[in-house]
Amino acid sequence: MYQNNPNVLSRSVGIVNHAMITSETTPRPRGRPPAASREAVLDAASYRYLRGRRVDVQAIAHELGLGRTTIYRWFGSREGLIGEVLVRAATPLLDEARAGARGRGGEALLDTFDRLNRSLMAAPALRRFVEQERDAALRIITSNKGVAHRRMVERIAAMIEDEQRGGTYDPPVEPTTLAYAIVRLAEAFLFNDAAAGIQGDVDRLREVEAAILGVRPSLARSS
Repeated sequence: MYQNNPNVLSRSVGIVNHAMITSETTPRPRGRPPAASREAVLDAASYRYLRGRRVDVQAIAHELGLGRTTIYRWFGSREGLIGEVLVRAATPLLDEARAGARGRGGEALLDTFDRLNRSLMAAPALRRFVEQERDAALRIITSNKGVAHRRMVERIAAMIEDEQRGGTYDPPVEPTTLAYAIVRLAEAFLFNDAAAGIQGDVDRLREVEAAILGVRPSLARSS
């Protein structure tokens, strides 16, 4: 991605040359290598999640040369770690949905949420996780105290506020409250309410979201 940017390329080459010189002329300290970072733990957990493997804290700790207590200090619990993984996996889906949304104001919001819901339904790693660890998965996805639910509400609220500031949308209630309702609806329709016969029904979810947003669901459904 940097081939056509000589300034970035020159800076990159400079960094590489400095690193090569440093590694050749500076003695390496003896002893244990630096401990793995929080980001390395998240990478290892994401690798397992995306391949349908169980996120095993003990195995990750052993792989990275960390103690489990360190991982728990960083993420609080296994469920906290998985919540961060889910946020990482969902973020590009949300960004893509927002970028591809059609219309303005409430219509753009509705199309964004519809695209996101359909992407989540089609995500194989998420589907496998819910199937394999249903009780834990629902707690991680829907808990008010969990990072996954909280971050999604924050992102949805920010989108609503953007449209409000731009003068293209007048939300029927305060943006954070509206975002909370939108996220709760999606959680119920996508994951939680098989007993009500609505689980996985993204078309009906779109209709209900349209009603809550106060817009007509006339815009063609996301392709």
